Amino acid sequence: MASLTIENYVKAIFQLCQASGGNSAATGQIAAALGVLPGTVTSMLKTLADVALASYTPYEGVSLTPAGRALALRVLRRHRLIEQFLVTTLDMPWDEVHEEAEHMEHAVSDRLIDRIDAYLNYPASDPHGDPIPKSDGTLVVTADKPLASCIVGEKFRVTRVRDQSPEFLRSLTDLGLEIGACGQVVAADATGQITLRLGEATAELARTAADQILVE
Repeated sequence: MASLTIENYVKAIFQLCQASGGNSAATGQIAAALGVLPGTVTSMLKTLADVALASYTPYEGVSLTPAGRALALRVLRRHRLIEQFLVTTLDMPWDEVHEEAEHMEHAVSDRLIDRIDAYLNYPASDPHGDPIPKSDGTLVVTADKPLASCIVGEKFRVTRVRDQSPEFLRSLTDLGLEIGACGQVVAADATGQITLRLGEATAELARTAADQILVE
């Protein structure tokens, strides 16, 4: 059974590769994501390579082997189903469930996660819109795009949020931009400010924030 540290590393590597659209992650990126020193990352990457979970070449980055990818998807499945369970069953707000799931994802069995999946009627995504890996290890990739790329007049529906920090999620709740919210871009100025129409209300959002919101 993989240790908590190994699970955290393969999950971070998978998410960094997915976010960049590439096949490898840099040591500095991993260090920043996990809050550790680059030297610590280098040592751990050698360990992952020794147990055939990753392919690591110094100064060129690291990629996951099929076994490493499978483990990362198992951890993500646990994490995202736990988040969905906490929101659906315990009515916890979406800005509080990430940290809870970070602790619980290493303690639950895959058997329990499968039971949670069935209890929730096999949800396709978690409270932040991230797709939930299936029990067979498959992951559906959605075709959403950043809200910042929408042109004036374009209508949208919020499908996913990339920045899942509690502060950012709370700001979206205040604006009415939670998952499933529908609106229209009504203006965009040279300073990077975007104006949205959300039902009868309007909201202003910085383009940097809009880049963290994915829509269809």
